Amino acid sequence: MLRVLLADDQDLVRAGFRVILGMENDIEVVGEAGDGLTAVELSQRLRPDVVLMDVQMPGIDGLEATRRVLGSGNTRVVILTTFDREDYLFEALRAGASGFLLKNASPEDLVEAVRIVARGDALLSPEVTRRVIARFSAQAPPPPVHRPPELTDREFEVLVKLARGASNAEIARELYLGETTVKTHVSRVLTKLGLRDRTHAVVFAYEKGIVAPGVGREED
Repeated sequence: MLRVLLADDQDLVRAGFRVILGMENDIEVVGEAGDGLTAVELSQRLRPDVVLMDVQMPGIDGLEATRRVLGSGNTRVVILTTFDREDYLFEALRAGASGFLLKNASPEDLVEAVRIVARGDALLSPEVTRRVIARFSAQAPPPPVHRPPELTDREFEVLVKLARGASNAEIARELYLGETTVKTHVSRVLTKLGLRDRTHAVVFAYEKGIVAPGVGREED
């Protein structure tokens, strides 16, 4: 069973999410929080697999609550909001969230988001990827860095392509590898660099100057 904690200051919203998720045989809602501090406390006590976290809540907001939740365990966080705002998106990514979902998403999207994040993948849609790249395009490019010494040449190639938004299937095709091999390389990249998931690999690569928008920088 996937254990989920709901964090939202609106009772009706939590009730709706509970009904939607409760219809799934593999998902269990283990707790609810109406403010950020309670979300952190329940997460530490209940150890859910996934927290669905609202942004605007009393006490501490969902972004600060996300930082605290992720700093004390292996729980993953999906940020839920009614506001399609880029500042929320980037703050959520920097806080360590594994996904970002608008509250007007369909019930099917909500359920799929829980499953995607719980299995260790990131909820990074093509639209979100484009926004991440556009944000870095608007900034002065950081100085290029040498490739992380922890990575092999092949792992570095995978990181570059991953950061430019390629799927596992696309990476496999471009590097003439099997998809299972690519998944293994991606897992090793994340482990060696201490990254939570693919989302944060993208942010890492752009912030470190490993890739620039439209260009892969490969340093010796």
